[in-house]
Amino acid sequence: MIKDHFRKKSLGILVGGGPAPGINGVIRSVTIEAINSGLNVIGILDGFQYLVKGDSTHVKELRIDDVSRIHFLGGSILGTSRENPTTSKEKLELTIKALTELQLDYIVTIGGDDTATSAYTIESLTKGQLEIAHVPKTIDNDLPLPGNMPTFGFQTARHMGVNIVQSLMMDASTTKRWYYVVTMGRSAGHLALGIGKAAGATLTIIGEEFRDRTIKFDTICDILEGAAIKRMSMGHPYGVAVLAEGIIYKVDQEELKNHPYVNLEKDTHGNIRLSEIDLGRIAKDEVRRRLRERNVDITIVNKDIGYELRCADPIPFDCEYTQDLGYAAVRYLLSGHSGAIVTVDKGKLIPIKFGDIIGKDGKIKVREVDIDSDSYKVARKYMIRIEQNDFDEVKNVARLALIGKMTSSEFVKRFKYLINDPPVKDVTKTYKHTITTELQSDSNIENKDKTETEGKSKK
Repeated sequence: MIKDHFRKKSLGILVGGGPAPGINGVIRSVTIEAINSGLNVIGILDGFQYLVKGDSTHVKELRIDDVSRIHFLGGSILGTSRENPTTSKEKLELTIKALTELQLDYIVTIGGDDTATSAYTIESLTKGQLEIAHVPKTIDNDLPLPGNMPTFGFQTARHMGVNIVQSLMMDASTTKRWYYVVTMGRSAGHLALGIGKAAGATLTIIGEEFRDRTIKFDTICDILEGAAIKRMSMGHPYGVAVLAEGIIYKVDQEELKNHPYVNLEKDTHGNIRLSEIDLGRIAKDEVRRRLRERNVDITIVNKDIGYELRCADPIPFDCEYTQDLGYAAVRYLLSGHSGAIVTVDKGKLIPIKFGDIIGKDGKIKVREVDIDSDSYKVARKYMIRIEQNDFDEVKNVARLALIGKMTSSEFVKRFKYLINDPPVKDVTKTYKHTITTELQSDSNIENKDKTETEGKSKK
């Protein structure tokens, strides 16, 4: 007991989930501040991968010389894994056993919502024996931090993504083709919108714009096809569309099952593995099929970006930001507190207790793009998409329809609903009636134009 009383306290660092630029910056900052505060620092290798087996041997002691210059590097010197100890009682018990064997007093976890939830569960079960602070990390930027602060790694990922999209835009202009770029962002469209807006992409589609509605896959293709026709009307038969991968989760699964371009994989419960669907490819195949059936020649290339961004060397913003976060995590723990996500807003430490951010379902509420914000409205203003003003004049509709090799009625029937908020067909009965009336009106106008043309021809 006397020996334990005078034992030097130890702090462990654990990284969970997918990589993000800046992880090493947090590791560095935590290590330096902890050592300078009289603690031993133990790096836990590969997240919870070995802990869930009760294995406490995959660790390494960290010293200041080990970490002093790692904040410029991407990746994680401690590795990471997606192993989640909360998926079974046995894993959870073995994880706590391994952590107890390590004789840790504090832990700083670095990760997304799953890692945060694991940290919360372990902190609750150890009842003060293990004090934990969590540093939020994800390039998706979907954790609800105060002051609208980004999660670390997001700014670097956006920066790298913008460089890629800028290059593709130049290639598109040079070769007169379209690129469909799919970015990471399963639950929120921050990364796609951030890249698309900063790069000046032709258009960006995110799941949030459909609000809480289930959509048809055809709606995504209608947006893309309409944008291509509108660009051709401007004399530019090319462009770059950025798509958030999460929009596939908005699509009606029954429709996907019958779609000719979708090769579906199912899990053990018979559910579609939406994450395995190649969104860019199936959108490309469908839009190209539609246009070529009408003899409209178009070249489309699909590309996914995401893994290229996760281990990029962090930009100065994330180098600085992660230093603040790591320091804040250590100071929070040493001030006698535990059980919080550590954030920084306007230069001040803002701890958010796990219980205040994790819902009854055991998950952290996702921060989505606010499509009613001025920032999103600005982004939409600079996109090339089918808008209300495209239907304000009959001649404009006729011109767009001619370029798309459609009749005016076909054009209106295909694209007019896209001006709705959300852009979903059959939103209400009133909308159905309105669009039917408009189609009849446009059909009458088209017939009138056709009759007048035939009359002039006879004369």
